[in-house]
Amino acid sequence: MDGIVVVNKEKNYTSRDVVNIISKVYNTKKVGHTGTLDPLAEGVLIVCLNRALKVSEFITSDDKEYLATVVLGIETDTLDIEGNVVYSSNKKVCREDIENVLKKFIGKIKQEVPLYSAVKVNGKKLYQYAREKKEVKLPVKEVVVYNLKLASDLFCYDKKIAFQIKCLVSKGCYIRSLIRDIGRSLGTYGTMVDLIRTKQAGIPISLASKIDDIKNGKNKVYKIEDIIKLPKVIVPDEFLIKIKNGAVVDSFFDEERVFVTNKDGSIIAIYEKNNIDSKCHLVKMINNQ
Repeated sequence: MDGIVVVNKEKNYTSRDVVNIISKVYNTKKVGHTGTLDPLAEGVLIVCLNRALKVSEFITSDDKEYLATVVLGIETDTLDIEGNVVYSSNKKVCREDIENVLKKFIGKIKQEVPLYSAVKVNGKKLYQYAREKKEVKLPVKEVVVYNLKLASDLFCYDKKIAFQIKCLVSKGCYIRSLIRDIGRSLGTYGTMVDLIRTKQAGIPISLASKIDDIKNGKNKVYKIEDIIKLPKVIVPDEFLIKIKNGAVVDSFFDEERVFVTNKDGSIIAIYEKNNIDSKCHLVKMINNQ
């Protein structure tokens, strides 16, 4: 079976756990997710099966929406509530302070990658440096925060100020790091209490299936074109063999990027038009059989 499963991942499952479960349910080893969620986090995890793996990079690179709970006054080594507190502050802040600081993070920002992450430095994952208590220079990357706003009233969490934020961000944005930087910009510290990915690649959490439903066959398996929205264009007969070989061909569609299909509608590849030579170039081969 080729297709895409949209999972509502629950807490305490790793993304790898989910992949293993789906691999067993659908009896295939060709399974992969499109964006890691930590065990603490829950929400939308999109998993590709078999030929759908060939388009996973397009889903991974898409924007993601999150709802996160923040507690102020502490910062942990993992940047979430499960870590050890390394900094603390008793500074009081108000709602207006928070709203003003959140506005400053909208747009392109530089973000230091968390120490407890799988990003590699000199061929070694950062969390391995952390476990070995070895110093390492953390990479800084540019990410985009498209939208960021306060999503709740202020409330008390373990005698500290807490609130929720809702954000739409680019690929590679760490919400734990964003919360750390928000806390420091408020003149205090911030730590993530919990995290829900509410949307990925335009797919909302309302369309995602719980793991138990997937185990019991009560979920929907989406087609590639259900998740990646591109026009479909039937390949002309004279181009069919060339398209299946991934060749550059003369223009036969008006759109910038399309799914090229057989007459029966099955997808062969993704092609795009090059504005320089007006030729159609292969982006990704999906099924040339």
